[in-house]
Amino acid sequence: MAIARNPNLCIDCPDPVALATFYADLLGWEVKVNDSEWVEAQGKDGNIAFQAVENYRAPEWPGQDIPQQTHLDFDVDDLDVGEKAVLELGATKADHQPGTTFRVFLDPAGHPFCLCQA
Repeated sequence: MAIARNPNLCIDCPDPVALATFYADLLGWEVKVNDSEWVEAQGKDGNIAFQAVENYRAPEWPGQDIPQQTHLDFDVDDLDVGEKAVLELGATKADHQPGTTFRVFLDPAGHPFCLCQA
């Protein structure tokens, strides 16, 4: 039985509206502005979220001095049930929890991901 559904890619950037517009135009999708800090490009085939990061520095490719900056969000019906399940799978809960409608975890390799209240 699946714990979560609807994975969404989230990309750090300096200007979420501009980057969401770029990808929406590229894919023929629509832009949904939640606020200036969180913007989504949405289409029938998917969703990409863009979040503002203060003092953003672009990744250096192919080097890893400044690594790629993305994370996954997963919708869950119940945050408490989802949290229990991902902790049992080996995730750890991040110390910093910046919101109430989602929770931040680290996968076993340390990558952040979020469980979001559906």
